[in-house]
Amino acid sequence: MADSNYSILFEPLKIGPVTARNRFFQVPHCNGMGHLRPQADAATRAIKAEGGWAVVCNQETEIHPSSDLTPFPEGRLWDERDIPALRLMTESVHKHGALAAIELAHNGNHAGNLSTRSTSFAPTDMAIDLLVPKQARAMDKSDIRNLRQWHRAAALRAKEAGFDIIYVYAGHHMALAQHFLLPKINDRMDEYGGSLENRARLIRELIEDTKEAVGDSCAVAFRFAVDEMEGI
Repeated sequence: MADSNYSILFEPLKIGPVTARNRFFQVPHCNGMGHLRPQADAATRAIKAEGGWAVVCNQETEIHPSSDLTPFPEGRLWDERDIPALRLMTESVHKHGALAAIELAHNGNHAGNLSTRSTSFAPTDMAIDLLVPKQARAMDKSDIRNLRQWHRAAALRAKEAGFDIIYVYAGHHMALAQHFLLPKINDRMDEYGGSLENRARLIRELIEDTKEAVGDSCAVAFRFAVDEMEGI
């Protein structure tokens, strides 16, 4: 006999313009496959959908070459050439009746850019000894405008690849959006620094941009960290 205390877990849940068949939601996580092994990644996610999960997410997915986390195999959505690999996942998940979600991210000063050789971005100039030693460059207003355009373009490509839910990512000290939020990293004196409202401005803009771009047919999610991870 079913326990009524848990019956709500099996009820459908509307998330923006899409509906999950139950409340079992697999949040984004890396599995060591990413853009290097898209067939294996799709098969792994499909197993969860076949097992009954209503929403299956991929992993942190880089939106631009300046967010290169080589040698770690994240997802990639740098341009249109990455759409077919990601479509393998959405089609395999949809085959079993689940929704597919993607976590868009720019790694900011976390990105080593060992493959692309791009300069790492940060809210302010800073030396970083994380994963690989590097010097991150402070973003100017044109960089911020470019970031918003990259993120919006990636959201549109994610929609084309068949994703139902699109994340704006600001967590785990690995996302540029979160770096702007942290006062120990962000000491800017413009409208993107100082007060909490200013430090959260970029996050709000990315959410609004994403909603405007794909909100008619995709749900927009926001993942953020409440722990500033002192000592990292």
